[in-house]
Amino acid sequence: MNRQILEQEGFSGFVTVGQFKKNIGIVPEEQGVYAVLYTKETEPDFIQRGTGGFFKGEDPNVPLSELKANWVEGADIVYVGKAGGEGSKATLRSRLSQYMKFGSGKPVGHRGGRYIWQLADADDLVVCWKVLSTDPREYERQMIIDFKTAHNGYRPFANLLD
Repeated sequence: MNRQILEQEGFSGFVTVGQFKKNIGIVPEEQGVYAVLYTKETEPDFIQRGTGGFFKGEDPNVPLSELKANWVEGADIVYVGKAGGEGSKATLRSRLSQYMKFGSGKPVGHRGGRYIWQLADADDLVVCWKVLSTDPREYERQMIIDFKTAHNGYRPFANLLD
């Protein structure tokens, strides 16, 4: 999956993390799924100490060897997340806001996708989203299955669970 396919699937936004942090209001307050993309042609630079927050005192950083082992060559998508669903009032705006706050060093409960905050150029990553009227959990799950099918069983870089 790349940007063109995501656009065809109805995703919108496609703003850098840096731009997003300055204007969270562009994201709808509705349930849906979101994706984070690495759009550079070069290999990523990993950093020992990322910008992720220490939620409940837990260090979000992992060894560089773990980051390198999880990197999926040739993949644009580095993380897939969801907002809302049965029993959840989260919206794309609230969930992505938490994610960005976590990535800015705040002690926020959004450890999922934390590997991206150990990329030297995390602010250059691209964020997009899709509003859904159906349960986002199923859509997210299918996106990860489709990714794994296309990438020899590997999940997106920062998705640690199916």
